[in-house]
Amino acid sequence: MKDLYTSSFYPFRAQEKKWAYWARHISLNLYETPVKELYIKLMELASLKDYFVITKNVEGQFTKAGVEKERFFEVQGNYGYLQCEKGCHDKLYYNEELIAQMLSETYDCRIPSSLVPKCPVCGRNMDTNLRKDNHFVQDSNWDLSDSNYRNFISGIEEKQAVFLELGVGFNTPGIIRFPFEAMIRNNPNAFLIRLNRDDLNGMPENIGSTISFGEDMKIVINDLGFMK
Repeated sequence: MKDLYTSSFYPFRAQEKKWAYWARHISLNLYETPVKELYIKLMELASLKDYFVITKNVEGQFTKAGVEKERFFEVQGNYGYLQCEKGCHDKLYYNEELIAQMLSETYDCRIPSSLVPKCPVCGRNMDTNLRKDNHFVQDSNWDLSDSNYRNFISGIEEKQAVFLELGVGFNTPGIIRFPFEAMIRNNPNAFLIRLNRDDLNGMPENIGSTISFGEDMKIVINDLGFMK
């Protein structure tokens, strides 16, 4: 395991070991981490305008920063929920209490077998609600958020708009990066502000409608806040 992303695909041989790790992973990234100043400033900026937030992040920072539920779409899931490992049904299960119990009863890098979460419908193992295979569960809240996002996008066609893209690379560009580029290309009144240390360059035809920053994101957002 070299980082939090690749560790999500580690092939644990025992569920007891898997959940001993994942309880710490989830707790550290979601339940123990307070809202970061960057997200607070982002929401201060967004709240001045008609806005919508679409994110691939799964650690709940935007929720902690006060994003309105109707203006928020977590495309890739959230650490705070479990689902059937095989996606046999579309219900999600909030996991904070279970995660805390796993942490308190972990011994020698294992949790008790009695704490291994099982699907209440099919009896299979449970998994974290993250889009990492074709069993990812999109529940009714996901569908509603998707609909809200599509309605927002259709409502700003041809209107003045700013697309603020934060750290989006080419791992899954079809979710945010490429659609943003397409919407900029099709709307002469729209601009893209891209903050990215590694992947600044976009489509050549959008060069006149794109402003890119390779500097520290916190510094740039702080400076934008002074310009509001």
